[in-house]
Amino acid sequence: MKIKVCGMRHPQNIEALGNLPVNFMGLIFYPNSPRFAGDLLPEELSVLLPDHIRKVGVFVNADLDYLLETAEEYQFHYIQFHGNESVEFIRKVKSNLKVKTIKAFNVAKAEDFEVTEAYAGEVDYFLFDTKTDQHGGSGQKFDWEILKAYQGETPFFLSGGITSDDAPALKSLNHPKLFAVDINSRFELEPGLKDISKIDHFTKQILS
Repeated sequence: MKIKVCGMRHPQNIEALGNLPVNFMGLIFYPNSPRFAGDLLPEELSVLLPDHIRKVGVFVNADLDYLLETAEEYQFHYIQFHGNESVEFIRKVKSNLKVKTIKAFNVAKAEDFEVTEAYAGEVDYFLFDTKTDQHGGSGQKFDWEILKAYQGETPFFLSGGITSDDAPALKSLNHPKLFAVDINSRFELEPGLKDISKIDHFTKQILS
């Protein structure tokens, strides 16, 4: 199981994360987020982050030009669409950038997976997050039992209120399309500042 740490924004924190066996790091480029990473310099990031960690740019209903310019500047490997982006918008991004793509969906009940069908074959991965008024980072968990209702072929990231205590339950999920877990607010000292020791403990449990 892969591990993604989302909502990073402090250079020293990012450098420390680079020593852990995580696979993805998410930088949020949504100005309303307390984890907005727009003040992190691209050249800093290239120095601080080792090659084994893939950079994910997270956008929420962003202007196309802003998204493309930011993605080029930061050299993202993945673009995560965490708003209400249409299939057409995602196609425009893919026609301009050589990146892999993740489309996030907020879920609370089995019927919420129906909207994913329009995006099947259009993105590389889905991400299932807890349905709230926020665009991620709520710290709230949804009922993972409803994942059984997802029968699609697109592999997914699981997000939403995951804590360091959830490792055993995550390892026992056994969903054939569960690709990675996405951790964020429950591993923070403050918004955007991660507790590296807690992430270290979590990764050791997941990978053991």
